[in-house]
Amino acid sequence: MAGELDERKQRVLRAVIDDYIQSAEPVGSRTLARRYDLGVSPATIRNEMADLEMLGYLRHIHTSSGRIPSSKGYRFYVDGLIPPAPVGAEERACIDAWYRKRVKRIDEVFQETARLIAEITKNVAIVLAPQMTKARFHCLQFLPLDRERVVAVLMTDAGFVENKIIHMPAGSSFSDFQRMSSFINERLAGRALAEITRGAFRELHEAMGDEAIFEAAFSVIERALDDTKEERLYLGSTTHMLDQPEYHDVERVKEVLLLLEEQELVKDILHAHMGEGLEVTIGQENDNDHFKESSLITATYHLHGELLGTIAVMGPTRMEYAKAMSLLEYMNDNLTNVIRRLEW
Repeated sequence: MAGELDERKQRVLRAVIDDYIQSAEPVGSRTLARRYDLGVSPATIRNEMADLEMLGYLRHIHTSSGRIPSSKGYRFYVDGLIPPAPVGAEERACIDAWYRKRVKRIDEVFQETARLIAEITKNVAIVLAPQMTKARFHCLQFLPLDRERVVAVLMTDAGFVENKIIHMPAGSSFSDFQRMSSFINERLAGRALAEITRGAFRELHEAMGDEAIFEAAFSVIERALDDTKEERLYLGSTTHMLDQPEYHDVERVKEVLLLLEEQELVKDILHAHMGEGLEVTIGQENDNDHFKESSLITATYHLHGELLGTIAVMGPTRMEYAKAMSLLEYMNDNLTNVIRRLEW
C-alpha cells in the first residue's frame, strides 16, 4: 500500500487528516496551501488530493469542495504518518495524582480509569475488568467491630477486596477468628479463588474444628465468587462525546448509547481485540455495522504475565489518534502498577 504513495502524496494526506481532525470541516487545497508548508502550489495540491481520492485514501463530500479521510486514509495515517503526541504535563499530573491515592477496592481503580480517559479524550471510554475468579487468594483477615461482630476482609493478589460483617457465634471470641485466619491463610495463599469450593474448604474444617466459624469464613469467599463471576464493564462519562461535532446528531447519540447498553455485545467486541499492545480499528474495518462510522483503540493489561482485561477509547473516525494512543499506553502502565500496589 505504501508503494502507491510517494513522499508528496504522503505529506498531503497527513496534512488533510491533521487539518480535518482539528477542524471537523472538509479540507480544500487552498486551505492546505495556506496552513501547511507543503512546498507546492494549490493547483498541485488539488491534483494530489484528486489522486488520493481515486486511490481511496480521501472521500469527497458532495455539499463541499473539500475532502475528508476515508478509513483507508486513516489506516495509512495511523500505521505510518501519525505524529508523536506524548501525554501532556498537566494531564500526567492529574492522572498520577489520582493513582497515588490509597484506594481500597479495585473497582475504584477501573471506574476512575474510565472517567479519566473519557475526560481527556472527549470520547467514550471503556474498561473491561477481569473476572476475579481468575485472581488468587492472598489472605483473609478479621477486624473487630464491636463485642458481637467482626468485619471479614478477603483480599486477592489482584487487589480485589470483599468485606462482610459477621456476627460472632455464641461462645467464640475475636482471638478464635484470628487463629482461624492464620490457619486459612497459611493453607490457601496462592490458590485461585475458583478452586476454593465448599468441598475444598471443607478439608480445612476438620483441623479448624468450629462449625460456626467455618461457615462464617466460607461465606466471605462465596460472596466474593458470586459478586465476581462475570467480567465488568466500566464506562467513562458518555456526556463527553457530545463535545464532538459528529455527535450533535441526536439520533446518532441515541444509537451509540443503546449500543453501549448491550454489555455482552461490547464485551464480545473487546474480547475480539484482546492481544498484545495497542490495536486500532477504524471505521469500515469494524465487523459490527453500528461501528462503521466509529474507531476503537484498545490496549490490554496484564498482571504477573496473565492477560486480565482491556481499556478502550471509542469515538468518531475523526479522533485524535496520536493523543488517544499515547494516553492508553500511559494509562495501561499506570493501571498495571496501581493494581500491583493493591496487592496485600
